[in-house]
Amino acid sequence: MRVVIVTESFPPDVNGVAHCALQTARHLVDRGHDCVVVAPATAPGNTADTTAPCPLVRIPSLPLPGYPQVRVALPSRRVAAAIAEHRADLVHLASPFVLGVRGTAASARLGVPAVAVYQTDLAGYARTYMGAGETAAWRRIRSVHAAADLTLAPSSAALRGLRAHGVPRVALWPRGVDTARFRPGRRDEALRRELAPGGELIVGYVGRLAPEKRVELLSGACRLDGVRVVVVGDGPSRPVLEQALPGAVFLGRRTGDGLARVFASLDVFAHTGPFETFCQTVQEAMASGVPVVAPAAGGPLDLVAHGRTGLLVPPGDAAAVRDAVWSLAADPVLRAAYGAAGRAAVEGRTWATVGDRLVGHYSDVLASRKAVPAA
Repeated sequence: MRVVIVTESFPPDVNGVAHCALQTARHLVDRGHDCVVVAPATAPGNTADTTAPCPLVRIPSLPLPGYPQVRVALPSRRVAAAIAEHRADLVHLASPFVLGVRGTAASARLGVPAVAVYQTDLAGYARTYMGAGETAAWRRIRSVHAAADLTLAPSSAALRGLRAHGVPRVALWPRGVDTARFRPGRRDEALRRELAPGGELIVGYVGRLAPEKRVELLSGACRLDGVRVVVVGDGPSRPVLEQALPGAVFLGRRTGDGLARVFASLDVFAHTGPFETFCQTVQEAMASGVPVVAPAAGGPLDLVAHGRTGLLVPPGDAAAVRDAVWSLAADPVLRAAYGAAGRAAVEGRTWATVGDRLVGHYSDVLASRKAVPAA
């Protein structure tokens, strides 16, 4: 199968869209498919494209105002050219919004089927950043995804939301996790002593530091006796959060085995963002054998079994986050049980297994196109 992946983000960017696009490309290549990735260009001077497992076409881009870590592709004919030159059987649209819209239009002009992967809760972001605009955001989402042959939702909550807002032809496709990299055996006592020299219980957050992630909800946990909050990630909210989370340790961005070492060295993982369509970091914490505290909203509803692998709390409730952390801090036996159950729950969710499901969706779309008689 000849596939072109058009993605809004790709490594060296560090985010869910980039990671999923990379894993998809790797899986397609591993299974013998012919793949090309089209993505926005990185910042000037950043040439770290060595992670790409297949040819990579970079589209000129500009930084998003106020959030320079995110780059937006400029109008370019390279998208259509890449699809045509690759003689694509199918176009994979990773979180289509700007570049993906051009990929959708190009695939339609060329008569190539398109599968769109929904990953970003634009309506939730509109609510966070503008206080309004949800209706317009859903109109945009519906327009973009209705043009695809199939939209893949990462969680049950995302699937229901898409259908409720009129997006047609939606199916479920979750995300995989690298269970070899993220595992309990990565726990590092030297790192724990460095992060919590007083032997404190370590509660960690991993992710972007941006308003929609609501990381400030960990402020109550910061004030608990014997608890040390560790924050991994970067973004525009970091200066504010350093003031809002007294005593927290900010490690900045971590990736690869270094990130896995941090995950496994936590006692509790706490996620605070209410707009997650999946929440890969929750899954990575579970693979690391760490109990999870997360909001009862979006993707975590599929991942966290309340009272078995972690605790779900009301979204936006700082007191509930604090109390959940405190209940786990007080019970090491419960933490161990939740951590073991979490690891067991994700052991079968490898990227290979999930990638094969994706290829199955591709095959269904191609079969459906062939079954439609020519006009």
